[in-house]
Amino acid sequence: MAKKAPQHDVGDEALHVGPSKQWAAGVPGVVHSLQISYAQMGAKRTLLTLAQVNQKNGFDCPGCAWPEGDHRSFAEFCENGAKAVAEEATLRRVTREFFTEHSVSELARRSDYWLGQQGRLTEPMHKPAGSDHYVPVSWDKAFTVIAEHLKKLDDPNEALFYTSGRTSNEAAYVYQLLVRRFGTNNLPDCSNMCHESSGSALTETLGIGKGTVSLEDLHKSDLIFVVGQNPGTNHPRMLSALERAKKNGARVIAVNPLPEAGLLRFKNPQKPGGVVGNGTQIADRFLQIRLNGDLALFQALSHQLLEAEDAAPGTVIDREFVERHTHGFDDWEKHVRALDWNDVEEATGLSRTEIDDTVKDVLGAKSVIVCWAMGLTQHKNSVPTIREVVNFLLLRGNMGRPGAGVCPVRGHSNVQGDRTMGIYEKPPAAFIDALRDEFGFEPPREHGHDVVDSIRALRDGRAKVFIAMGGNFVSATPDTDVTEAALRKAELTVQVSTKLNRSHAVCGDEALILPTLGRTERDGDRFVTVEDSMGMVHASRGRLRPASPDLLSEVTIVTRLARALFGADDLPWESFESDYDAIRDSIARVVPGFDDFNARVRAPGGFALPNAPRDERRFNTVTGKANFTVNPLEVLRIPEGRLLLQTLRSHDQYNTTIYGLDDRYRGVHQGRRVVFVNPDDLAKLGIADGSMVDLVSEWPDGERRAEGFRVIAYSTPRGNCAAYYPETNVLVPLDSVAETSNTPTSKSVVVRISPRA
Repeated sequence: MAKKAPQHDVGDEALHVGPSKQWAAGVPGVVHSLQISYAQMGAKRTLLTLAQVNQKNGFDCPGCAWPEGDHRSFAEFCENGAKAVAEEATLRRVTREFFTEHSVSELARRSDYWLGQQGRLTEPMHKPAGSDHYVPVSWDKAFTVIAEHLKKLDDPNEALFYTSGRTSNEAAYVYQLLVRRFGTNNLPDCSNMCHESSGSALTETLGIGKGTVSLEDLHKSDLIFVVGQNPGTNHPRMLSALERAKKNGARVIAVNPLPEAGLLRFKNPQKPGGVVGNGTQIADRFLQIRLNGDLALFQALSHQLLEAEDAAPGTVIDREFVERHTHGFDDWEKHVRALDWNDVEEATGLSRTEIDDTVKDVLGAKSVIVCWAMGLTQHKNSVPTIREVVNFLLLRGNMGRPGAGVCPVRGHSNVQGDRTMGIYEKPPAAFIDALRDEFGFEPPREHGHDVVDSIRALRDGRAKVFIAMGGNFVSATPDTDVTEAALRKAELTVQVSTKLNRSHAVCGDEALILPTLGRTERDGDRFVTVEDSMGMVHASRGRLRPASPDLLSEVTIVTRLARALFGADDLPWESFESDYDAIRDSIARVVPGFDDFNARVRAPGGFALPNAPRDERRFNTVTGKANFTVNPLEVLRIPEGRLLLQTLRSHDQYNTTIYGLDDRYRGVHQGRRVVFVNPDDLAKLGIADGSMVDLVSEWPDGERRAEGFRVIAYSTPRGNCAAYYPETNVLVPLDSVAETSNTPTSKSVVVRISPRA
């Protein structure tokens, strides 16, 4: 029997489609930001709050993790950052009366957009076992309920502790400490679903699971690849960095299945030319690659560079770098020289001329950076693909020098910092040793569950308690029906949240909602810290009065739960609750690179964490060098009558948070259930533009169906299509994951488009 995505208060009857945009930002971006901000916060609150976003004495944007430079404008935020702030600083409130009026069953039928629009949570709520309503509960009672459930488990590994990227360094550190003190490494987090493939590939090849470039490197680079990424929607402030790079003479190559407005032209609203002029053309070259063709592209580029070296020995390959700093070159070279160009053209959909012209750009560049996001990380072969990106850069020594390196662009603010703080189901032995020495207990060393394995454990009854520090687990994860059924089997689910989302309605037999402070809000006289996508650590200080007097900070929630679970005299929980400097002093002793943390983070702009490949051309891999790797090229061949689907965000969306029902860059208004298909594929399939269809994925365990999508004829590569998540998460089976990283394959879903009767 086909598994179907639930129909949640869809409301797409007003959906209409217009022309897609050929540029991003500009005056419309400003207007849209202010419209949403005024609607959520009012005029005065909007001006006061936005003026503090990403400022050195302000708060870090709760949206993306793009870094800020030393010289900041008066409006250091983008359109989606303004939306994120407005959602958090909204004047709307969800009170106990709301939960009296709305049952859990009713809320489960509502859309993510509707739930998010209700406003900020204001007090702890408890759904007793067997009940269909949340009721108010005291904080002490809530902590007692959680502690009692945890204490009665037969094994600590029956509990799961999820984290979203919004959590501060201080909260993440005490959270992982609580979890390991409890006796498990079950610390799934949102990285498992986005950049886990990046971390896996980069750790193996470069010895560090992060990028190797700074913001200044982008400004200095000769050539920047932007691969599988849509900065105009997902990281709009990146466009300002690319604009500056262009002014400095850089060329930009966009590699993407879809033409993205921000990479075509950027109208910077903070400059006169972005208001009344034509703005800046960002991409000098657009390679409209087929889904999953990136590994083939980078092998082809490297193959041509080897050929160019043959033609002019000593002028292309950086032999000194390769011989001194790398391992495995000979095996890799032999593999790449045997590349089959028919496979390359079939995999990429690109012509030999397009690839050869790109090689000319590479040969003309002294420094190259490759940026990427989830377009590279959510395929079965994502880890080999990113390893191939590294091979391409190593060949010409584009590592550890100005303007060169790898740049995985993280999504959620502080998702990288959470991993640095120990939110990881597979902690390194050195980190566990440091925790042991700092706190005097033996932390567990057995690897825990990541996101996919956590769902499996809940499904199979091997996990009974699920606690989430932020995020919207239900809407972020694959295989919607399986995930929802798994969570409903839990004995207890706990959500630490600022706002309502579907994970509050898809819950265990007993459930708690614990409302917490947002980034924009004051936490007494304390501040927290975050790490951006390029390894800069800086302070974040909320300025607004909390949405409710009953809110607690994430640090306070964790430390009070710890005291209820372990007792007041266990570890310095009480000290950590009252004094965040004490947390930072402990971090300085446990986490490398945080020496003198309290003093350094108080400097304006914070400090950069050490990065051995970038700073020293030192690679902490098993070979002690940067590793060339051999990655077989396996061409995805799609069965007749089927298309390869990628899931993606709309412009009015950040991760699972839906700000509105428009995607104006793609011409979609007042709706989300759409599928973008190449006109030639529509003709071949006999499906009319604008018709209503179901999307069906076919797997050994049966079909999965997402119902009621309007077809939009769009410039996608032939054989590929695209649709928004979380509506299409149902199509991705739990067991369809990337090799090594276990990340769901949301960018490689074979589907059948089935016309509706």
